[in-house]
Amino acid sequence: MHKNGNEPIHILIVDDHPVVRAGLASMLGTQAGLTVVGSTSGGEEALKFLQRESVDVVLLDLRMPGMNGIDVLRALTRSAATPRVIVLTSFEKDEDIYRAVQAGAQGYLLKDTSQREMVDAIASVHSGKRYIPRHIAARLADRMMRSNLTGRETEILEMLAKGLTNKEIGRALEISDNTVRNHVISIISKLEVSDRTEAATAAIQRGIISSEE
Repeated sequence: MHKNGNEPIHILIVDDHPVVRAGLASMLGTQAGLTVVGSTSGGEEALKFLQRESVDVVLLDLRMPGMNGIDVLRALTRSAATPRVIVLTSFEKDEDIYRAVQAGAQGYLLKDTSQREMVDAIASVHSGKRYIPRHIAARLADRMMRSNLTGRETEILEMLAKGLTNKEIGRALEISDNTVRNHVISIISKLEVSDRTEAATAAIQRGIISSEE
């Protein structure tokens, strides 16, 4: 809900790192027009807080144990609480950005964002606008233009990343070598890469699949 000019913007910080929460609270607490009304270490705790307290903008980490940021965003679409959400993360993989925006985030910032930009983002999102920095917006646009991979294609990508051959993938999934080959051709086309090795590398870099490290 948009407030009148005299009321501060109420902010909730959600991050599993105590130092990050303390640093953000300290930094934002010095800004006129902003009030940090709480901070939580996880998604479940954040949703309970939002049921009790009025919050305008949530600064939400993506990678948290238990209920992650995407889960929180999805839960908020089914909740009576209607804060606007800025994802604040260390990650800028294409898939992370895409999934966060698809799940309902109105802003996306990296944790090394300057204080000035963060304050501007909070004000912009609170006023009803989106706030996505230009270089992140370009990556989001690129990701949205690519066709989505099917569940089977993602499964095969994970096996490609482990170095499995078409025959080994077919045996594991109980499908023919020819069917695997067709899936691999589709994956290469959708990811706009030149071969299976590049497909696996690109998928890891973009956050579509996890690395084994």
